[in-house]
Amino acid sequence: MIGYALGFGFAALGLALAMNLWRLFQGPGVADRILALDTMVINTIGIIVLAGIANGEGSAFEAALLLAMVGFVGTVAYAKFLLRGDIIE
Repeated sequence: MIGYALGFGFAALGLALAMNLWRLFQGPGVADRILALDTMVINTIGIIVLAGIANGEGSAFEAALLLAMVGFVGTVAYAKFLLRGDIIE
């Protein structure tokens, strides 16, 4: 039963990544593209967590946490760059 749930989770996150990739390339504005990248990071974190559950490895959760921190900092830096023109004041 858990195999079906993992398969559904991987399929749903894969479909979400594909739709985010489409939004990344077809987004009408820069803000939509930033949002697509941030959502892709979140979906990738979900895939890493699902892979950790499927393989029974605890290190996947730490990798997901590191990716979450890097993704957050990257999104904030890119948004600040768009608003002000530079990252470091």
